[in-house]
Parts: sequence; C-alpha cells; structure tokens
Amino acid sequence: MKFMKLGSKPDAFQAHGKSVRYVASELETDVTINVGEVKFNLHKFPLMSKSNRLLMLLSKAGEENEIDMVDFPGGPKAFEICAKFCYGMIVTLNAYNVVTARCAAEYLEMTEDVDRGNLIFKIEVFLNSSIFHSWKDSIIVLQTTKSLLPWSEDLKIVGSCIDSIASKTSVDPASITWSYTYNRKLSVPDKIVEEGMNFRDKIDSVPKDWWVEDICELDIDLYKRVMITVKSKGRMDGQVIGEALKTYAVRWLPDSFDDSVSDARTWRYRYLVENLICLLPPDKAAGCLCSFLLKLLKFAILVGIDDSAREYLVKRISLKLHEASVKDLLILARPPQNTLYDVELIQCIVSRSLMHGKYSQDTKHEENGDFILGHEHETLMNVGKLIDGYLAEIAYDPNLTISSFVDLSRSIPEFARPIHDGLYKAIDIYLKEHLSMTKAEKKKICGLMDVKKLTTDASTHAAQNERLPLRVVVQVLFFEQVRAASGVQALSNNARDPSNSTTNTDEELEKTAADGNKSLMKQMGRMKIKDEDFLKNGKLLKKNSKITKNRVQLLPSRSKRIFDRLWVVGRGHVENRSSETSGSSQSPTSIAPGDTKSFGSSSRQRRHSIS
Repeated sequence: MKFMKLGSKPDAFQAHGKSVRYVASELETDVTINVGEVKFNLHKFPLMSKSNRLLMLLSKAGEENEIDMVDFPGGPKAFEICAKFCYGMIVTLNAYNVVTARCAAEYLEMTEDVDRGNLIFKIEVFLNSSIFHSWKDSIIVLQTTKSLLPWSEDLKIVGSCIDSIASKTSVDPASITWSYTYNRKLSVPDKIVEEGMNFRDKIDSVPKDWWVEDICELDIDLYKRVMITVKSKGRMDGQVIGEALKTYAVRWLPDSFDDSVSDARTWRYRYLVENLICLLPPDKAAGCLCSFLLKLLKFAILVGIDDSAREYLVKRISLKLHEASVKDLLILARPPQNTLYDVELIQCIVSRSLMHGKYSQDTKHEENGDFILGHEHETLMNVGKLIDGYLAEIAYDPNLTISSFVDLSRSIPEFARPIHDGLYKAIDIYLKEHLSMTKAEKKKICGLMDVKKLTTDASTHAAQNERLPLRVVVQVLFFEQVRAASGVQALSNNARDPSNSTTNTDEELEKTAADGNKSLMKQMGRMKIKDEDFLKNGKLLKKNSKITKNRVQLLPSRSKRIFDRLWVVGRGHVENRSSETSGSSQSPTSIAPGDTKSFGSSSRQRRHSIS
C-alpha cells in the first residue's frame, strides 16, 4: 500500500475522555471548534494560516472564540488530520484516509491561495502519482468514496478511481506486474506447474479474468459503474465479463432464499439482480454461461424483479439452452401453481429456443450436393436430450398433469430426438408415480414414444415392463424380432458372398420393421390377446437364432407368452424373408411341424381384434 508522510513535528494531540481533544502546549488554547460530538481546543494562528474558511469564521467569532462545524465531511477524524497539518505535525496519508482528508481540506479551503504547498495540493500529488497507479489502492479508495458523497463525486475522485481500475483491466495480462487477488483453486497438475514457475512464467500465466475477484467488494452502484466503463472501452471479451458477473453474484447472492427474509433485504437482492441483468454482455453467443443465467432467473423469480428484466433474461437463456443441465432447469414453482417445478416457464424457454433454431436453420446451404445443417442440428439434439432428462425429473411430481407432460415432450421436433431411451425413462417414471391413470391416459402418454427408436437395452426393459399397455409391449417385441431377423439376413448374405462386407443400414432396418409392422397389424386386427389364453399354450418355440433365444430367456412369463404368439402370427413373413436371403426352403426360425399345427389351429379359433 502506498503512503505519504506530511509534517515533521511530533504529534501533540491528546484526548480528555471521548469528547475532548486538545494540543499539549505551553501556550493556552484560545479557540474551541465543535465537529460532531467532539470539541477541539486549539490555537487560532496555526489554523488561520492554512485554512481560508477558518480565517473567515474566526474573524467573525468575536470574543466567544467557539465555532460549530456543521456537516463536516469525514467527521472528527478528518478534521484532526487537517488540524495536525496546520500545526506542522506528522500526518500519514494512505488509501484508507486520503479521500477523507481531501474532502475535509476542500471544506476548510486549504488552497494554494492561502499558503503555498497547502494540503489540497499535496493530496492531489499523492493521488495522481501513487494511488491511481496502484491497482489495489484504487479499489480501496473507491470503496471509501461512498461515505463521502457528494464531496468525493464533485472532486472527481470517484471518476478517477473508476477510470484507473477500468484501464488496468484492459491491460495485456502478460504485462501485469502489480499485486492482485487470484484465489481460484488449481488442479494438482496446475499446482505442480505453479510451484516450478519462475517470476517471468508467473506473469505470463496471468489469466484474463485476474481482476474479477478484487472488484467484488465494491457496492453494486460502484461495481456497475466500473463494469460499464470496462465494457465501454471495448477491449474486454464478453466471456470474461460474464465470469465477472458470475463471481459477483456468488459473492453477494445467498445460496438459498425463503419468504422469511426481511423486506429490506428482498429489495436489496432485487436491486442487485436487476443491475446484473443490465450488465450482461451484448455478445449473446459467447457471453455468460447458461447455468449462471438460469441461477439469476431462479433468484429473479423469488425476489420479484421487473417483468421487462425477467423477459430479457428468458430471451438470453433461450439462446443458450443447449448448454444447460437438468439441475439448472429445476426452478421451483410459485403460487398459484400447484406443481413442484415451474414447467410452464421451461415450456416457454424451450419454445423460444426452438424458434431460434428454426430461424437459424433457414441459413443452411448446399455444397457439393450435400445438405449441410451446421451447428444448429447438434444444438437442437442437445436440447432434446436435455428436455428428456427434465421430463424424467418432473415425472415424480404427483401434481404434474398429463397435458403438461405431453405438451413439453411434443415441443421437441422428431429430428432432435433420434433415440427415445430418455423419453421412455420419463414415461416409465410417470406411469410408476401416477397409478390412478386410465387406459386412455396411458395410451396417450405412451403414444409419445416410438419403439423403433429404442436401443436394445431399453427394448429389453420395456418388454418386461408390466406398467406399459399390452399393445406397446407387443410392438416392442415385434420390432425386436424384426431387428433380429435383419441381423440373421445380414449374416446369411455375408456367408454366401464373402466379398460383401456391408451390413444392413438403419434405413433397411426401418423398412423391414415397417413391412413387418403392417403384416402384424393385419393379424392383430382380427385377434384378441389375453393373458389367460397364453396360460394354456405356454410352450416356447424352438429358435435357431442364438441372439433371439437369449432375449427370450430374459423375458417374464407374460412377455414370453406374447412372444410365442407373435412368432406364429409373423412366421410366414419372417420365413419368406429368410428364405429369399439364404436360398433355403427352411426358415432359420422354423419350428416343429406338430407344434405349429397345434398352435396355429388354436390361434384360428380365437382371432379377434385387439382393443
């Protein structure tokens, strides 16, 4: 810390109690000056020789020799500094008292017109040559100016401090040699590197956001002015601005907030959040992290910020929704909503995010005959995965309506959800937590899921899931068999033609599934599947495919019975495809003639539609 010593005489000020200060001298004091609650018993001549105001006041005082200093800036401590200077006693100025002394000297009119080398001149030299050149001293001085308004503002001390701080933040980090605070935790490899660095390496390793922690101690009003000045210089990266705002929010916003907080603190938090929103960097693509924006939104809802500020925050979040996590989206609902989380707000953010993605997709272009989607396709897929995870979390809420669940799920376009495992998990949780659902409601919510987009693990789980409607289980089992049959066909093709190293593509698999599904639907339209029917015909068919056999053995009794019936229903379709592929008249999945006849005749007697 910088400091400056003034005067050469020893300090002769003494105290009598807490309210009286006097100068120990052979000469008797001849004037009393009241500053606040403290009385100063002093001598006229030293004071009149340095202060123009005291000269005029003492000239008018007459025989009373007592003066009241009303609204003295800095109070008794500031006056004592000026008085000691008038006596030529030693005074030490530093970052903590220099503003106080400067304002007091201005009040007492200690200018060069009264005496050459007066206090105002010496303080100005100290500020401009030392304080404003020091990073930390500038911050300390700026903090002290708040209690001395409007004096510090009128004397341009506030503006000079802000400009000094903002200028230093824009300096190339490699050129920083002054002291600063950088308390970020380093990883173990970083610590090893840190310990092995020489001084030059440490300077070169100064991060771009080295300054954000030091200015966090400023009051929000001063902090806002510093950040506005930093942004106005145009040399600061938007990502660093975002990191600075995040650090300030962590410093001053509590981790939790409830209704028991006083109105005064609520107002303070509201004011702080609204100012942080105003300071968000204009660079929407590379500014603040989405997690920080969502944290601001959570707090903004709790303290009830202005609607326009909240709307702006929602807009900024929608542009970076793909960066969020499920935990970030769990915003508690406020009355009159009866759900645990604010699903309507997330629905609004998702809609805006998808609108932005749709607009950006209009910029896609064609190059060398290939359709290029660019970054937007990946972004929307991330949003789809995020919302599936969010649906799984809110599905536990007993007050979450089916319509809210369905609407949020359907807001994600098909291409943004190539795999339905996440959606299936959310649906399964919802079915488990809402046992009173009707068949129609189950059908509606399960209709969101496409079984053809489930992975093998999800399909295996769904085939054993007794919470799913029977029709959905049948569809899962059928598509798994089509997928298995496609695998057998590919193996047969490779065995027949060694030069053919390609396997079925996803398009071929979906085509096979679609063809098989039509055949199955025709049979299911004339047949009613009941669990008790399968109890009488529970023999498993012999399977030549090892993959299929392993899957069947994992199924519970209910799914096995459906599985047996399914093979009889679709046997002709599968056999035809297998025969065409292998060149054999016998299907790889054929069964014993006796079993087929018995099972087929039993099936023909019970054909009717599935409800």
